[in-house]
Amino acid sequence: MDRALERTKILSNHLVQSSSRQILSTNACLSYSPPELAEAFDFDVKEMRQLLDGHNLQDRDWLFNLIMQSRLFNPTKRGEKVFVTPDYNQTKEMQREITMKRIDYLLERGVFQGWLTEKGSQAELKKIALQEVTAIFDHSLSIKIGVHFFLWGGAILFFGTKRHHDKWLRDTENYVVKGCFAMTELGHGSNVRGIETVTRYDSNTGEFVINTPCESAQKYWIGGAANHATHTIVFSQLEIDGKNQGVHAFICQIRDADGNVCPNIRIADCGHKIGLNGVDNGRIWFDNVRIPRENLLNSVADVSPDGQYLSSIKDPDQRFAAFLAPLTSGRVTIASSAVYSAKVGLAIAIRYSLSRRAFSVKPNEPEVLLLDYPSHQRRLLPLLAKTYAMSSAANYLKMIYVNRTPQSNKTIHVVSSAFKAILSWHNMRTLQECREACGGQGLKTENHIGHFKGEFDVQSTFEGDNNVLMQQVSKALHSEYIAAQRKNKPFQGFGLEHMNKPCPVIPSQLTSSTLRSSQFQMDAFCLRERDLLSRFVAEVSQLQAKGETKEIAFMHGYQLAEDLGRAFSDRTILQIFIEAEATVSTGSLKNVIGLLRSMYALICLEEDTAFLRYGYLSMDNAAAVRKEVMKLCSELRPHALALVSSFGIPDAFLSPIAFDWIDANSWSSVHQ
Repeated sequence: MDRALERTKILSNHLVQSSSRQILSTNACLSYSPPELAEAFDFDVKEMRQLLDGHNLQDRDWLFNLIMQSRLFNPTKRGEKVFVTPDYNQTKEMQREITMKRIDYLLERGVFQGWLTEKGSQAELKKIALQEVTAIFDHSLSIKIGVHFFLWGGAILFFGTKRHHDKWLRDTENYVVKGCFAMTELGHGSNVRGIETVTRYDSNTGEFVINTPCESAQKYWIGGAANHATHTIVFSQLEIDGKNQGVHAFICQIRDADGNVCPNIRIADCGHKIGLNGVDNGRIWFDNVRIPRENLLNSVADVSPDGQYLSSIKDPDQRFAAFLAPLTSGRVTIASSAVYSAKVGLAIAIRYSLSRRAFSVKPNEPEVLLLDYPSHQRRLLPLLAKTYAMSSAANYLKMIYVNRTPQSNKTIHVVSSAFKAILSWHNMRTLQECREACGGQGLKTENHIGHFKGEFDVQSTFEGDNNVLMQQVSKALHSEYIAAQRKNKPFQGFGLEHMNKPCPVIPSQLTSSTLRSSQFQMDAFCLRERDLLSRFVAEVSQLQAKGETKEIAFMHGYQLAEDLGRAFSDRTILQIFIEAEATVSTGSLKNVIGLLRSMYALICLEEDTAFLRYGYLSMDNAAAVRKEVMKLCSELRPHALALVSSFGIPDAFLSPIAFDWIDANSWSSVHQ
């Protein structure tokens, strides 16, 4: 009863002014204050953007402007600002058609010029940069373009020879031919080697005959197949005289120029999805479809007119690996687009947190900006630092890819597998945190973040399931370890040269200056990687010694394999970020990058339980890391607006809550 009387008294005091006994007058209405009025920019934002984007800034801005100029990209006025955003209220059929119209618009304005017919690293970098811009507007648009150019076009480029290049590349670039990429099946996704589609050679007619022998062999999730594609690359087991020669790639027409499905081919829709409904994913069955012998993509293997199987690569495993080359380009573009998606989420959430207030700390004082709460800083600023580090990592991946050589292919495969997994996982985690940090506004489709989760979720599984990719990384590191031991030679490649040095020692007590030292950070990351690699090799060896096959041993060692894959990824990203930092001259920009680098390193130390599980950090040192993360949050807080402004994403590609969210939600805006 006493507690009830006390609460009644408190409520009464809230409602009644003791001095005048009048009802409280209403407070002045909230008003939007642009964060630019209060937030200082202590470094050159343009210079930071150059570091982040890395290449083709003018080309990116040209495409941003091209998109903003057309009604096809659904310009929508909210308050005093205009935003370009897909209309996700449309049916999947409408989304697919508008996606194709947008592609036609970009085609007419020369966006795709040279994407397949120009050679060299600069042409490839421009293509990737423009692809990244399309992903910022709409992931469906980006994927639809990517399937056509990077998968269908890439397969012809990499697997084909001159006869294929001459016949198909220019028509693909001009969309005379619309291509798709039929690799995955209902029964086989990551395990490409196990696909069940069968192609046999008929030497009497000089034709290949493609067949779907069972329902699990139907081609599944084929982007472009349901509505628009006229041709596909078919991945199939090749049988010659009853002998299976493994997976090969063939060109097959699936529709005529009028859009009619070709004879002996059946196509069905994959249906509505949680995202990417602007992409017409389909299923394909082949009922003894005949194609010319010349439609075998023959850079790796060929079949003579009389049916002789010819290949300079005698090892079936090496031959199979050569057929997976186009997936590398897919992983590169997925990793880079994941970073840009995270940038959009962070730009919106952080801008909102710099104008949205909640609760007063003291009576009669203004409510506090969300980003002035240490807890809100802790939610967003470590993710911001990770995004900066991963932006450098994505740039590094793009550079080694466009400058690839036969000698670097193994490194590209391992790094692209690791980064595709780590960066896409980071994107999904970032979008979820940003969604929650925006409260109810994060649920609105027009504010992008919540919907982006559905649009980008697929990145975790397509072009290789992330967990499978991380195990591939660990297997590659295992092979390097065994090879170095067997040859009694130093480690060389994959950044494992640190294994040739004495094992780093972590100080028993970690001061703030030590924690922020790049040398300490690299030592901690290298210690974790080398120890986990040694443990993984030992575990696999012990299981083999008990009679298990290497494959079974790898399977049972999956926990260490996953820990090792993350350790390799984190160390590689930190190393790349440190190298990027070293290119910046002393000054305010370098100081801020140093804060971001320390935040990236320490948040990885804090979040990965391996540092405690295997004793790399003591409990006291782990507490010191946690305390330093909090300090770094407060030091990064004054730079938050400048850091998201450095992303270089035009206002029109963000959302209403990133700006004057009161005006955007006013009654006058309802019927704009």
